[in-house]
Amino acid sequence: MILVLGIILNIVGIIGVVMPAMPGIVLNFAALILLYIDRGEQAVGLNVLIMFGLLSFLASTLDYILPLLGAKKFGASRSGIGGAVVGMIIGILFFPPIGLFAGLLLGAFAGELLAGKDYSRAFKAGFATFLGSLTSIAVKLTLALVMTFYYLWHLF
Repeated sequence: MILVLGIILNIVGIIGVVMPAMPGIVLNFAALILLYIDRGEQAVGLNVLIMFGLLSFLASTLDYILPLLGAKKFGASRSGIGGAVVGMIIGILFFPPIGLFAGLLLGAFAGELLAGKDYSRAFKAGFATFLGSLTSIAVKLTLALVMTFYYLWHLF
């Protein structure tokens, strides 16, 4: 039963990586903890568990830092970052999965326009926010897939 829960956690974790406000990477790590509890060090060594835990923490931290760095580099405002989040949520709800990326970019652009920036500066700042968020998603997705593969490999 624990191992089935681990598989479910991995699936939901991968989905959660691209969905805002879901702890995707944490769920993948929780699945590895369950595997460790069920099978012990034969399946997952404590060093590996600690390494994945640190990588999960780092990836979660980068989730907040990368979009801000991209936004800051091109002068994005808080409105642009907030618009990116709102656009991403709306995009996911109404146009999945493409809406995630289109909503992120359009939301950041709209937020910058609302902050009073001209079209050119709003687009640059919005695009930088978009690239930072996209990079963060790619990093988390890669780690989630690696943890899922590791889980499945050591499960069977």
